[in-house]
Amino acid sequence: MRKVNDIWRAPLVGVLGLVAVIPVHAAAQDAAEGFSDAPIVVSAQRREEASLDVPITVTTLGEAQLATANVQELIDISKVTPSLRFDFQGAFVQPNIRGIGTAVTTSGGGANVGIYVDGFYSPNPLAANFQLMNIQSIQVLKGPQGTLFGRNTTGGAILVQSADPSTETGGEAKFSYGRYNEMRAQSYATFGLSEKVAFDIEGLYRRGDGWVRDIADGSTDGDYENWSIRMGLKAELSDSTSVLLRYMHSDVDDPSQILVNAYVDPVLGAAIANFAPPGSFTTNPNEYSPGPNPRYFRSSSNVVQATIKTDLGFADLASYSQYRQEDVDASQDGDRIALTIFQLGLPVYNKTWSQEFLLTSKPGTALQWSAGLFYFSNKDRYVTFLDNNRATTGRVRLGGSSTKTQTYAAFFDGTYEVTPQLFVTAGLRYARDTVTDAYFNPPGSNGAKQFVPDLKGNKITPRLAIRYKPSEESSVYASYTKGYKAGVLDVGGATGNPVKPEEVDAFEVGFKYDDRRLSFETSAFYYDYRNLQVSLFKNATAQLVNAASSEIYGLEAQMRYRITNRFEVNLGGGWTHARYKRFQDAPIYVRCPTTAGCGGGTSFFIQPTPLRNVTMQRVPEFTGNIGANYRADLAGGELALSGNLYYSSKFFHGPSGVQFPEKGYEVASLRAQWTDASDRYMVALWGDNVTNSRYRTSVQYGNFGIGSTWSKPVTYGVELGVKF
Repeated sequence: MRKVNDIWRAPLVGVLGLVAVIPVHAAAQDAAEGFSDAPIVVSAQRREEASLDVPITVTTLGEAQLATANVQELIDISKVTPSLRFDFQGAFVQPNIRGIGTAVTTSGGGANVGIYVDGFYSPNPLAANFQLMNIQSIQVLKGPQGTLFGRNTTGGAILVQSADPSTETGGEAKFSYGRYNEMRAQSYATFGLSEKVAFDIEGLYRRGDGWVRDIADGSTDGDYENWSIRMGLKAELSDSTSVLLRYMHSDVDDPSQILVNAYVDPVLGAAIANFAPPGSFTTNPNEYSPGPNPRYFRSSSNVVQATIKTDLGFADLASYSQYRQEDVDASQDGDRIALTIFQLGLPVYNKTWSQEFLLTSKPGTALQWSAGLFYFSNKDRYVTFLDNNRATTGRVRLGGSSTKTQTYAAFFDGTYEVTPQLFVTAGLRYARDTVTDAYFNPPGSNGAKQFVPDLKGNKITPRLAIRYKPSEESSVYASYTKGYKAGVLDVGGATGNPVKPEEVDAFEVGFKYDDRRLSFETSAFYYDYRNLQVSLFKNATAQLVNAASSEIYGLEAQMRYRITNRFEVNLGGGWTHARYKRFQDAPIYVRCPTTAGCGGGTSFFIQPTPLRNVTMQRVPEFTGNIGANYRADLAGGELALSGNLYYSSKFFHGPSGVQFPEKGYEVASLRAQWTDASDRYMVALWGDNVTNSRYRTSVQYGNFGIGSTWSKPVTYGVELGVKF
């Protein structure tokens, strides 16, 4: 693998070296029109402010930087965001920021990083990786955001902002074609129905052939076909009030994250069934051994949203109302070999209601504040099947579970200008969480429901920050914040036991600088993290326990520098020291002592082991990226050359932090784009993972076998675009 990477590294270094000498020639073009000179604006405190004035570490990604790194779906933003990872457990998307993430896959489980799209909370981990439509910006907030964003933001929050419909008619269409017959077609249009009513519509279709070869017959698998449509209607009811209605539908048919092959562990050896015959398994990143039953992941979602904004004179009021229905059906291999030992069928049905009222102060006063009320209700139902012989006997019911999770919350957060240089921020959120109507289907009961007692809890999450401005271009701050991941019931493990909330106390100091040409920020943080919720995958269940306490500290820095108006570079890096302080019963997977296994076709058992001061799950010590974008006049239009290189150091996929290591790897993206003088037509050549790095996107572990899913090989293609 390293030899392949070396082949690509030489031309990559050459390209970056070529870009590095461009400023000598480009300096003469410094006065020409180029990158934006506006300050970076964020909504991290639920109101629009310059990032310089916000005592939170925020990575802000605009359209140009997203295109540079070939960001097509949400998980791709990790390539341009220090200390952010997106991992998978099967098809479950599990983001991790600064070492805080989760591997929990159970009804009511949730994530540790809140994902918000246009102000609306998206809680379903099976729908967390979505195609990016007409995106204006993405903000990644680092550290607990319990005061302003509430439950399940212990690691941070990701805010995705798209464009509103406009009465000014316009639109854009793009078409891309690349390796493995990857095709992406996307179009957007907006126009006015009247002077005060606007409508927009966007469609996205994406398909491709698989690149994973079946070792039995040599065919390839992993074909996918995904599409989305999004419509919006915005009406200005008066000079002070507007209403925006949105409807979104998406269909996903993409098995890429469940095409698992066998994992080879340096300690366990070949982590496959003890009795696997030769030819029934493979560890090659480009191969897998599926056996007779198909693996698939299909989902369908419908989302309806209403945003009402009104100017009350003394403040601005916004109302966010949302309904989401997201249904999934999946079938995935549990033994990681071609034999039919255990294949899990997992339909999941998810419904979400949420309502938030947000009141924000007008700019220009000494006290700037945000206050709100929040209601959230999520009901999800998991059904598990044995899909071993689906073609002949159909699905055999194993079990399942369901919960209804509700949250009521009220919060206030304000910043007071003590002097023109000194600012104090304080905030408080009160939340009441309940888990009701919870049950599990005991194995072999054919769907009989065993209800469990309700779970109720109250949480107060404070925030305090002090910020000092030595100059108009700089800011220094120190902060304390508290976050929590709500308590859950272990219905997925068929016990119904209550699991305590995770809690984190976070301390951070930081420095920011922005003179429009150079934007720089750095921070140091310390987290005291308790009652971690850990999933134990055994006996066809996902048991859940409070298993550990941990300590996390580190450093982070990011910079954007406009060398000339035609040449910009950005870079970021994060060092994270994340350790389980005490993990009393860490789940260590051990091979069964005999070739007959441990019974029922299982190959491994979990041996609880006390551990201290070991690395946390899925936390590389260092992540970083460097990118560049250069523009030049060419053939009556403009040529933009850009590239991004991402690096991750070694980490461990295993739940205990000592098993299933992943070596460090790098991912590079390159793009060359020409736009005509009218800014109407565009053609681009792009390449992704041009270093051809082969790393595991997940290690899936359980009693029946341990397997890997892998990164896609190098891809490249051409893109055409037109604006109208």
